[in-house]
Amino acid sequence: MSAAPSDPTLPQDAQGILALAARSMFQLFSSISQGMFLIDRSGRIVWVNEGYRRFLPALGFDGVDQFVGHMVEEVIPNTQMRRVLETGEPVLVDLLTNKAGTFVVSRLPLREEHDDGTGPVIGAIGIVLFDHPQTTLQPLVAKFALLQRDLDEARRELASQASRAARNGLEGGLPRQAKYSFASFIGSSPAAVEVKRHARRAAQSTSPVLLLGETGTGKELLAHAIHGASARAAGPFVSVNIAAVPDTLLEAEFFGFAPGAFTGADRRGREGKFKFADGGTLFLDEIGDMPLTLQAKLLRALQEGEIEPLGSNKLVAFDARVIAATSRDLPALVAQGRFREDLYYRLNVLPIRVPPLRARRGDIPALVEALGDEVAQRTGDAPPELLPDALALLAGQQWRGNIRELRNVLEQVTMRSDSQRIDAMQLERILREAGLDQIERPATLQPSHDADAQAALLLRPLSQQVAELERKAIAAALASTGGNKLATARLLGISRATLYERMGNP
Repeated sequence: MSAAPSDPTLPQDAQGILALAARSMFQLFSSISQGMFLIDRSGRIVWVNEGYRRFLPALGFDGVDQFVGHMVEEVIPNTQMRRVLETGEPVLVDLLTNKAGTFVVSRLPLREEHDDGTGPVIGAIGIVLFDHPQTTLQPLVAKFALLQRDLDEARRELASQASRAARNGLEGGLPRQAKYSFASFIGSSPAAVEVKRHARRAAQSTSPVLLLGETGTGKELLAHAIHGASARAAGPFVSVNIAAVPDTLLEAEFFGFAPGAFTGADRRGREGKFKFADGGTLFLDEIGDMPLTLQAKLLRALQEGEIEPLGSNKLVAFDARVIAATSRDLPALVAQGRFREDLYYRLNVLPIRVPPLRARRGDIPALVEALGDEVAQRTGDAPPELLPDALALLAGQQWRGNIRELRNVLEQVTMRSDSQRIDAMQLERILREAGLDQIERPATLQPSHDADAQAALLLRPLSQQVAELERKAIAAALASTGGNKLATARLLGISRATLYERMGNP
């Protein structure tokens, strides 16, 4: 962005119009944007508009006087304004995520007035276009998520073909690749944004990563994403579910075996998962279930970077980055003598705790949409459309099985519903028919066991019943968001003004 050029061939009134247009455009951006600020050629913030001031508390500043005068990268995490100053190139649309939230932003260079419009950069302007992109840009986000899932499906198919080729002894089999990216970890709640931030930082390291969290929270998905964003992305991603492999076979699974190492062993021998992961990432799922007898050998392999196949006297070097995951309490297992303390500290270099679904209830509508599309693609049925009161009912649950449990509920809804639009009452009925009625419901939504009383409740004007259902949905949504009105309105799919109106507030 540059000041109006001085062109002697233009009449004086045209020069005035250009200057007026420049001022008008600046004022227009300042008024319609969610926030705007200016930096000088050194990168120091020199001005912010009224709209941007509301972000300052989240960035750690009590007032604009504390904010203005700082270098931009010191006060706005993850900003790319310095790049605009250095290159002189605008960034018209970009996503910025930091502790103040996720924003759609534009960054424009400011140039010194020059006849040909190519004067030196004297500063830059940052514009916040949208401060809630997950709501404002939902159609684009949903389309991107669908494209990402299609890409993931294609990657899975390639990995499946490579696996079949390897089993059939074919040459040129493709290596295993990561199936998911960070875009696959759906959610924009503070808890989801924070875990993705830690995972992205871990992807830039070569140290072991330990993913901690309940079952069904997405630990394996994050392991794929960390590998895919790392310098090892071109290498193989090899996964071992320790809980699913018998203890007697784990050592051979990890380290491989020499020809004739034991009765029934393949005459040609076999390489283990450590060697398969050479140059890439080895994901050890459910590491807390590993038997003690194997933990010492795993520790030695990690420390020395070499393994000894069963029945062999040769040491085989490997180069694999290890990501481990567990739903167990490893410190408790260490205290009980069921997990080696030295192995725990070897793995616990970059710990990442993956939050349960009940800690990120605001992500449930986006997860329902994504999982509903996934189920629909697999079954060939149309995805269910859950009405606001049904979403509020889901948001109020404990979700002990986390996202895996939510996916199962949506599959049941898809298979058992006669209607594509599902409200809270239909959802409760479907869950009871599917044997899932142990899911906790808010007390106001508990089914009555008194048939006469239930019938009496239904023999009322429909407007009263609808109003009561709205009150229950609002109460459940408020409870799930901790009383946050803005988050409640988004969860229910209504405006904040409508929410206040339904609550009876002025």
